[in-house]
Amino acid sequence: MINDFMTIGGQWPDIWSGFLNTLMLVGIAGVASLMFGVLLTPMLMSTRAGVARAANTFCDAMRCVPFLLFVYVIYFALPSMGIRLSNWSSGVLALVLYNSAYMAVLLKGAWQDLPVESIESARAFGFHGFNLVRRIILPPVLMRAIPSLGNQLIQIVKDSAFLSIIAVTELTSVMNAIQSTYFIPFAAFLSAVLLYWVLCLCIEIMTSILTRYAEERRT
Repeated sequence: MINDFMTIGGQWPDIWSGFLNTLMLVGIAGVASLMFGVLLTPMLMSTRAGVARAANTFCDAMRCVPFLLFVYVIYFALPSMGIRLSNWSSGVLALVLYNSAYMAVLLKGAWQDLPVESIESARAFGFHGFNLVRRIILPPVLMRAIPSLGNQLIQIVKDSAFLSIIAVTELTSVMNAIQSTYFIPFAAFLSAVLLYWVLCLCIEIMTSILTRYAEERRT
């Protein structure tokens, strides 16, 4: 068993490269899905029935489709329609589209939790449309949603492991290649679990710090 972990240590350059790729995937997908989620949220809350229905349909579709199947659709089905993407681009696109729906729903919940009086007061002072959303609604919504957004970022970390099925060279893919070469599945996958745990722990710590900051701002 010790020799197995020593073998893992000898493959550290490849493991580090896979871990960095995972960090890049999570960082890009996390920021982009939050941005798209912010754009989707006003559509979910829109008083126009058609806009709200279209946004809710998209979010419901993403939340009801298993992520693994969605990756297959992006990577294998889009080329049949003339849209060809690299495995990396397909993976990022799948992560962003899939998780933006969850981000939007989380932000919608925080929006619905806002006191109606504060929004009505802002309207009375002349805030309407985009300015109302950008300056009055979004800041407290984002503050309230920090714990949920942190949990969703952890979910993106876990979703990124599925991208090994389309040959994206991330942490799970690298560890799977190592265990296939040296036949040490326990040491390889346990090491992967520990690295994912460290990454998620860092996200939890960051989320806790931001949550305390948001609570101090509200008080």
